[in-house]
Amino acid sequence: MVSQDKTAQVNFESLLRIFTVPEGPESTLTQIEESLSGNLNQFLKEHIVAEEKPLREIEKDFRQSILPETPTFVSDHTQHLLDTLVSHSVHTSSPSFIGHMTSALPYYLMPLSKIMIALNQNLVKIETSKAFTPLERQVLGMLHNLIYAQDDAFYSRWMHSAQHSLGAFCSGGTIANITALWVARNNAFPADGEFRGIEQQGIFKALKHYDYEGVAIVVSERGHYSLKKAADVLGIGRESLVPVKTDDHNKVCLTDLEAKLNELEENKIKTIAVVGIAGTTETGNIDPLAEIAAICQKHQCHFHVDAAWGGATLMSNKHRDLLAGIELADSVTIDAHKQLYIPMGAGMVLFKDPHSMASIEHHAAYILRKGSKDLGSHALEGSRSGMAMLLYSSMHIISRPGYELLINASLDKARYFADLISQQSDFELVTEPELCLLTYRYIPPHVKAALHKATGKKKHKLNELINGLTQFIQKHQRENGLSFVSRTTLTPKKWDKMTTIVFRVVLANPLTTKEILHNILNEQREIAKAAPSLTKQINTVVDAIESGL
Repeated sequence: MVSQDKTAQVNFESLLRIFTVPEGPESTLTQIEESLSGNLNQFLKEHIVAEEKPLREIEKDFRQSILPETPTFVSDHTQHLLDTLVSHSVHTSSPSFIGHMTSALPYYLMPLSKIMIALNQNLVKIETSKAFTPLERQVLGMLHNLIYAQDDAFYSRWMHSAQHSLGAFCSGGTIANITALWVARNNAFPADGEFRGIEQQGIFKALKHYDYEGVAIVVSERGHYSLKKAADVLGIGRESLVPVKTDDHNKVCLTDLEAKLNELEENKIKTIAVVGIAGTTETGNIDPLAEIAAICQKHQCHFHVDAAWGGATLMSNKHRDLLAGIELADSVTIDAHKQLYIPMGAGMVLFKDPHSMASIEHHAAYILRKGSKDLGSHALEGSRSGMAMLLYSSMHIISRPGYELLINASLDKARYFADLISQQSDFELVTEPELCLLTYRYIPPHVKAALHKATGKKKHKLNELINGLTQFIQKHQRENGLSFVSRTTLTPKKWDKMTTIVFRVVLANPLTTKEILHNILNEQREIAKAAPSLTKQINTVVDAIESGL
């Protein structure tokens, strides 16, 4: 906004300008756009500070509770964002940021995102999206084909059918999982005689009509927390999410799964879905999907696969067999903002049967009319952006072979890092990588030997102290700002199922090098030296164990 006295003024003409033209070629915003388009990593290196600033200090910049009464120049506000927001954001695209399921993004997504924002299409309704609607249907069709591999006649018939849907684009895996289980719940209690369906009459009347005492969703104990949200939102309660034991490789135990399903049936509990996991969030492991599918068929329940993380592995002809059996699932969740390298948030749920989503179909007089191709009629969310455009573009620019190269490189890198950790006398690999995710911890040789030898309270005490050291290292490594690994809690069989805090790394960023992985271990060693109090306590317990006291 511009005025003669250089003071921002509120008037309609000046407001219109911010919707039509930038301030000028030398504006701060324009400079940022040019810098981002050229090299995102360089921009972030220059503007994100390396030193950790406490959150309570950052919060001081965002304590204003009153809406501004005077406008600010775009350039001034942009500089304000650089100083307060950008400078203290997390450098998720950094090649040394390997703690979570985020990565560097392809450079072309920034200019393409500007197109998406400029068009501002609303995918709920064809009247507000037009060409974006068939584009999104095609994206869903491509991924459906990647999973289920139907023939051309199938996609010609169903992909653009107004009465059917192959899936839904969502804001992330949580909404995708909720949608899958919503469909499963409704299809488990369809209209029957005087009963008009659970979607119309609710769960109480559904249970009464079908003579059940309750409902359940069955999933591995490594299931994602979004499934608890789904149980809550769907009105069946979190206690209806039935956990199944996992084996030593964090995969669902089929014997326990069968036993749980039989027990539920005996107690007149309707299992609306069994959830298999293709890439657990904590360890990256994949359940035996084909075997779960056979059990689901036997018990006549919906089989959903949460492949939010591992689903992209299907792009790799070399590794897609890791997900063998996923084509037998009734529904599958995939997140594009993970290993498909799309910005947050872009998730999808795909359904094998094009008729499945009819059970959640909604209509309204002013939108979502019957017979229209509106995507909102088969989706939990209403207004949505055209994020599918970015995935559509990446599918063409990167292509399946390109994604295969990225996936293969990530798995190779995880294997390298696992071998590197195993070669270190003072580190321990806790879970082997099945995809590109693994866990490990720092534990000097004499401490490890003592932990093996210890029993009873001493063993648990030493393990608690090692957990404390792991937390110390992880926290201080994050605060140092040079690299980042996350942490989680496991119960390894090797250590008698004791609660074990471990480092967790995700090696999906194609820019992460072997040198960086070496540096991360070296940094963790140095940080461990900066914990003399913990080290002293650990050595005291070790000495007691060695002396038999």
